[in-house]
Amino acid sequence: MITKEDIRAAAQRIAPYIRTTPVIRLESSWFDVPGDTFLKLESLQVTGSFKPRGAFNRLLGETIPPSGVITASGGNHGIAVAYAAQKLGARAEIYVPSLATELKRKMLTDLGAQIVVAGNTYVEALAASEVRAAESGALNVHAFDHAATVAGQGTIAIELDAQLPDIDTVLVSVGGGGFIGGIAAWFSGRVKIVAVEPTKCPTLNRALRARLPVDVETGGIAADSLGCRRIGDVPFSVLLPAVSDSVLVSDEQIRDAQMVLWEKLRIVSEPGGATAFAALVSGAYVRSPGEKIAVVICGGNADPASFA
Repeated sequence: MITKEDIRAAAQRIAPYIRTTPVIRLESSWFDVPGDTFLKLESLQVTGSFKPRGAFNRLLGETIPPSGVITASGGNHGIAVAYAAQKLGARAEIYVPSLATELKRKMLTDLGAQIVVAGNTYVEALAASEVRAAESGALNVHAFDHAATVAGQGTIAIELDAQLPDIDTVLVSVGGGGFIGGIAAWFSGRVKIVAVEPTKCPTLNRALRARLPVDVETGGIAADSLGCRRIGDVPFSVLLPAVSDSVLVSDEQIRDAQMVLWEKLRIVSEPGGATAFAALVSGAYVRSPGEKIAVVICGGNADPASFA
């Protein structure tokens, strides 16, 4: 289990390398049911997503071998690992599936990482990276299924707790479960945690139904960041008792949420980053009157041309 002490230690460890991201309040007229709504803009984190929190906590807690670090990622985790490795003076080798966007590949290149395109899905890229890690002796930095990574992602909850101490509910997008696992570990039953996933990437939703991690097919517009076939064992040990609700949203609802963020707030969010917000905008998550909700906008690495 991931403890509050683990998350506090992670916050101290990574503090020199990350930003405290802002919270903004939305106008109540946006929604039919009354209640305060806040956005936690983790899209403004270094590298454009929440991922450096877990990446730095993992790398700072390990002895990095001369061969450096290696990971598999649809983009944001790889970018975070490459950024952390660059800051710490280590070599980074990043395996990406073919669905990784050109923007994210360029970000990796700009950070000095070696990119290897392996397969069409995250699962295929992960398998190739694990073989390479065994051959090279590089530190294998899993995107979500490691206690240090989950604790690092949980540091956002420390910030949110200080910024909104009387929040009722937090809506969080889910891929492999590391991010929501860290948030759930910190709030530990004090706050309602709602998992939001695309209908085409229902990884946690299916695992909660089965009460154990299961394989699912993934696809759709958010697959590069949320397209994990199987929820991580480490985060799932936290999530099974902690998640209050699991909501699915369509690709169309995600795209609509992206456009609302852009048109009303000039916030650029990638599909995975807008998924949690889509649950609120579309009504897929039905709030109670007066419910005070925070929504995490977890990634902003989208092509700006898509909002023109």
